[in-house]
Parts: sequence; structure tokens; C-alpha cells
Amino acid sequence: MRVLVTGGAGFIGSNLVRMVLDDSSIEFASVTILDALTYSGNLANLEGYLKNPKLKFVQGDIRDSEIVRNLVQQNDAIINFAAESHVDRSINSREEFVSTNVVGTRVLLDAAIEFKTKKYLQISTDEVYGSIETGSAKEDHNLEPNSPYSASKAAGDLLVRSYVQTFGLNASITRSSNNYGPFQHTEKLIPRFITNLIKDKRLPIYGDGSNIRDWIHVDDNCRGILNVFTSGAPGEIYNIGGNNEITNLEITKLLLQNLKKSDSYIEYVEDRLGHDFRYSIDSTKVRTQLGFKPHIEFKSGLSDVINWYSQNVDWWTSQTN
Repeated sequence: MRVLVTGGAGFIGSNLVRMVLDDSSIEFASVTILDALTYSGNLANLEGYLKNPKLKFVQGDIRDSEIVRNLVQQNDAIINFAAESHVDRSINSREEFVSTNVVGTRVLLDAAIEFKTKKYLQISTDEVYGSIETGSAKEDHNLEPNSPYSASKAAGDLLVRSYVQTFGLNASITRSSNNYGPFQHTEKLIPRFITNLIKDKRLPIYGDGSNIRDWIHVDDNCRGILNVFTSGAPGEIYNIGGNNEITNLEITKLLLQNLKKSDSYIEYVEDRLGHDFRYSIDSTKVRTQLGFKPHIEFKSGLSDVINWYSQNVDWWTSQTN
């Protein structure tokens, strides 16, 4: 199968592309990446892979219907990672988030139905469910996004649903919990705090640090995404979680411990606008129906990530914000 991967030079997308190209058992005849190479897309994420004969890279925007139609026509399936994805940025750049995450998704979907795409997979987030006070959100939980970012992702998900219902598109959606791993932009909590500590800088924690997130290693999430891509049912949504809920303060102290720094590096700052207290998703469906389960234990995975950022200083110091 010829697969178009949008946002394939970004954090999760590039990890999936490398996984596909490294594993001969994954039967993709070719992979075409479409990426606008904004600040979060980086060709360095694909170093050593760009000359692979199965890989083609195209710089372009998913909102550009001419480029999208041309590439969709040449491929059999689409995995859509392309998105603006940082909550803080979405508060001040709302138009950009709606334009990419909603309008861009619509452009992809229109091309998919025009050229009879065999499979479309939308990569979404647990943030569309909003803050979960108790229990965990299943796939049929109400969508209650609380930031412009999560609202734009929820809108994209609903567009996908509408194309399934109206046009019969073979599309599925994955919603993962917080990802961590190599090649993640330093605007995100874990790489930001690791690189701050390497630079001997303080760690700004919103509020009192009690906000809770469920963390999954990007490799585990990519394995789950591939499970859904190959075996997921049309029109279905699959939560992909790590079953690893931890507060921001707890994760900060783990990083301090690993890097042998004291708690004096913690700096409590004014809380973010609309800051969700807790994300929690129920991944029973993807586990029981598709046999997925995460393999990477959080503390060992975190230690590996710390080592990766420590050994790849050139990669993260060359980033633009």
C-alpha cells in the first residue's frame, strides 16, 4: 500500500515513518511525507532515511488543495499527523490552529473522497474530552475541549465522522494521551525541562504542579496507530493510552532526580489560561479488539529520553521557536 503521511517530519509522524522503514514486516510499498516544515517540522528528524527508495518527501501545506490532490491521487491511504499542536501557542495564535487543524483536515478529506482513498486515519488527542474529574474517558465520552487547540482537534474529528457518514469514507481516528520520546520539540514539558536542566536553567511549573496527565512513549503510540491503520474498523475511534497518570510536579521531580539536580530548580509560575486539571482515557477498546498494549515502562523510557537529549544537543539547540 502506498501511504501519504502528512506532518511526517514532526515528532510523532517522524517516529512512525522511521518505524515503518525499519521494519520489513510492515508492508508499505512506499511512504510519501507532506510537511510544511514549520518550526515543529524538522528534516533532521529523518536524517539517514531521506535517501530510502521507499520514501518521498514533499514540502507543502495540507491547506494547499493543489498539492494535496496531486499527492492523494498518487497514494492509496492517508495518515494525518499534520496539526498545530501546542496549547500555549493556540491561545495567542487561534486563527492558525483553526485554519490548519480544521480547514486543512477538510482539504484532505475532500481529496480522499474525490480519489477514493482506501483508508484515512486521523491522529487526534485525548484533550478533546476535556478535563476528566473521575474515571477515564471512553471513545463515546462527550467532547468538551477547553483550549483553542483541543477545540480545533475536536472539530477535525467531527469532520472525519461526517465524511464517514455522508460519503462512506473508510476513516478511523486515534486519540492518544501525552506522548514523550526522542525528537520532540522543546516547547513541550519533558524536553523543555530536560534541556533547561542541561543548560542549568530553572523549571517553570504552572500553578502548584498538581495537574495530571497520562504519558505514553511515542514508540508505543506509533505501534498503536499502526494497529488501528491495519485492523481498525471504518468509522471507529480508538483511545491509545499509557495507563501512566502522573502529576506535572511528580514528573519534574523524576527529571531532577535523574539529572542529579535539587528541587531549588523548580519555579512556580502563574497558571495557564483554561488549564485542564486531568486527562485520562480508557484504552480497553484498542487493547481488546486490536490486541494493543504499551511495552515501554515510564521510568526507564524517561531515562532513555534524558540520555537522548543529552547526546543530541546539536539537534535541539538548532530549533527555531
